Amino acid sequence: MSYYQLTENERYQIYSLRKAGHSQTEIAELLERHPSTISRELQRNKGLRGYRPGQADKLSDLRRSKAHKARKVTDEVLRQIEMLTRQDLSPQQTAGYLKRRTGVSLHHETIYQVIYADQACGGDLYKHLRIASKPYRKRYGSYDRRGKIKNRVSIDERPAVVDQMSRTGDWEGDTVIGKGRNGALLTMVERKTLYTVIVRLTGKRSDLLADAAVSHMAHLKDKIKTITFDNGLEFAGHEVIAKGLNADIYFAHPYASWERGINENTNGLIRQYFPKGTDFNKVTDE
Repeated sequence: MSYYQLTENERYQIYSLRKAGHSQTEIAELLERHPSTISRELQRNKGLRGYRPGQADKLSDLRRSKAHKARKVTDEVLRQIEMLTRQDLSPQQTAGYLKRRTGVSLHHETIYQVIYADQACGGDLYKHLRIASKPYRKRYGSYDRRGKIKNRVSIDERPAVVDQMSRTGDWEGDTVIGKGRNGALLTMVERKTLYTVIVRLTGKRSDLLADAAVSHMAHLKDKIKTITFDNGLEFAGHEVIAKGLNADIYFAHPYASWERGINENTNGLIRQYFPKGTDFNKVTDE
């Protein structure tokens, strides 16, 4: 049962019930309080003339105003939050870092509040936040306007063990598109370890993507069991990838990005350093 402070009205009731001859246990039952609450109240807040409700209320307020309150977000913690945020760590990552390295346990929402307070004072920490609000995009039902991929296998047929993330070898794949839809990045993320492969593409043609995927992932061939792709037509060459990497390939449902949530989050990290409008044809492989 959670504890809450006695009110001034309850203190007057305690005073009156005591004068009427009631015991501390009886007073506790009448006020629906724990007996120890009544006992502490009578011991802590009595004066030279005994227990007086008005005086007791003032003593309680005075004691609370002078009480030391533990403060987690010290100046040093604020300094570390600023330093880590400027290194582009998210509030969740910052909270995890602080707990591991300093033992300070903060909720990530507390770190968001620090960042927003800095913004209100004219600071720029908020510019290092990774994800901005995205405008709502109407889905027009379940109709997929991007065309159909030949011989695609639905995620519904993917082995259940993939969802458990209990083994290494299950990957998710997608593309990050560059300026003018010319250049692109192929991103491949292993679901359990989060190991990520990023391949720069000169275009979105399915044959280019398939060749790049096989050539850049061949050295990991023995660590690839399944790959789950988005429904973009750039993955129309999935059978070439499946054969080249000896992997089973599945496709998420249209507009169901959460089915490849790890890959989507990774692409968000990548976008932090290659924002929309980046010309990937001017970005080197290094």
